[in-house]
Amino acid sequence: MWNEPFGTRLRARLDKYGPLCVGIDPSPELLGAWGLDDSPAGLERFARTVVAAVGDVAAVVKPQSAFFERWGSRGIAVLERVIADLREAGTMVLLDVKRGDTGSAMAAYAEAYLDQGSPLAVDAVTLSPHLGFGSLEVAITKAVANDAGVFVPAGVFVPAGGSTRARDPEADRLRAANAGEVLAGAEAANAGHAPLGPVGVVIGTTPPPPDLPPDLSPNLPLDRLGGAILAPGLGAQGASPADLARLFAGVRQAVVPSVSGAVLADPDRVRDLTLRYRDECADHLSP
Repeated sequence: MWNEPFGTRLRARLDKYGPLCVGIDPSPELLGAWGLDDSPAGLERFARTVVAAVGDVAAVVKPQSAFFERWGSRGIAVLERVIADLREAGTMVLLDVKRGDTGSAMAAYAEAYLDQGSPLAVDAVTLSPHLGFGSLEVAITKAVANDAGVFVPAGVFVPAGGSTRARDPEADRLRAANAGEVLAGAEAANAGHAPLGPVGVVIGTTPPPPDLPPDLSPNLPLDRLGGAILAPGLGAQGASPADLARLFAGVRQAVVPSVSGAVLADPDRVRDLTLRYRDECADHLSP
């Protein structure tokens, strides 16, 4: 089990393997593209093949829990095995669950994913701040106690020439409204932790709808965050490593670009494409 704080382990992984998080998103469409059945067996073949391809070359791997949960207990059993495979490979696991609740319910979520004795224990999870950043306190406390971390959505950046695919206008509006609170809360939670704190933020890099007020820009005070910045949108959704370097110019060393569809579409090229994106991101995001 872990014996170093989350931020220390994450910094070491990024320095050793380069700045990249690979998502495992076994959607029905991707299973079909791989010639697999949309079934728990197809789900397991897909996910564990991805783990075998990237587990020893990516700093972080991010399973999307929803695609496992859709199969009930059979899907959760596959997720447990995937997490075990990743941990055996020494890979950091960020489980994309976006849980958000209060009181005992949030405590139960934290126990499920952040308690080192849980079969679903991972290095970090995504949380939703829709009930206010304060509602996440019990999960953050559990994370710190277990040398784990959390990532909280905090906004959207717009890369030049990016695509408008896969945007959720209502989600973008909520993130815009909550961004200030999330960044302030994360900064406070990370105080005293080095090299990175337990609370990271998620800042998307695909364009928001044109009517969204431009509240989020490269002028956000990210240099005071003290935590990692998960940056989804790389590849198929329109962002390039060069976009990330420009948008996060002052905090490049804290950025963890996330890619999924762009490396998962062809089962024979998952590893090669992962290495290509990893190396390009390292070139552009080096301090």
